[in-house]
Amino acid sequence: MRTYQKDKPTPAAALRPLAAAELQKRVREAREELLQLRLRKATGAVENSARFRFLRADIARCLTVLKSKAATK
Repeated sequence: MRTYQKDKPTPAAALRPLAAAELQKRVREAREELLQLRLRKATGAVENSARFRFLRADIARCLTVLKSKAATK
């Protein structure tokens, strides 16, 4: 299993063994980073605009795994 790298996509298979609390923590951190990126975009200080898409996809991936865990209980 790969270790978590902030700048690389995390496959869903790597997220499934994580606890719900850890997944919620990742979602919260990604949303905070997305907010910071939006604020920097407003001032024109964004270096990597592809990071927006990565963060949105990572949030969706984590939420999907969380919902599938909740449905199987």
